[in-house]
Amino acid sequence: MKTTFNTKTIYRTAALLPGIALVAMSSMAAVDSHHIGIVDMQKALQSVESGKKAKAQLEKEFNAKKKELQAEEASIKKMSEEFKKQSLVMSDDARAKKQGELQERIMKFQELTGRSQSEIQQKERDLTQPIISRLRATISDIAKKRDYSLVLEKNENQVLYSLEKDDITSDVISAFDKQAK
Repeated sequence: MKTTFNTKTIYRTAALLPGIALVAMSSMAAVDSHHIGIVDMQKALQSVESGKKAKAQLEKEFNAKKKELQAEEASIKKMSEEFKKQSLVMSDDARAKKQGELQERIMKFQELTGRSQSEIQQKERDLTQPIISRLRATISDIAKKRDYSLVLEKNENQVLYSLEKDDITSDVISAFDKQAK
């Protein structure tokens, strides 16, 4: 088998080589020019002043609900203990009625607990969503000013390693609080 190179093939290859080299060099330059930042959104949310206020408000409401639930739980426990003591001397009808009342109260308590958890979660979303939106805008502003091509969330288990200099969390917190004032 004889391989022959004709003149056209050689000229085409020679013409393509500078183009290929230019693409390779520009790709390498593009890799070097990418600037990637990292933000710990959870830390930022908990550190900005409005985040601290939201957390304090949420804790206040949570503690009030917790206190209410603990009082109801203690009342049910007392009712249960009284039922155990009195059940031996009660008639079957009275025992069944009292047991039904106790079970109904337990079910209402469970519903109240579930509803309270849902309300607290909804309140947390209502309080934090506007702050998160403003944090994202602040991150975007900083990224544009510093020419970042990409900013990643530090705690989403996708960033396994980053340089400390690429973490802009403290800058985001400062800028956010400055804008809020």
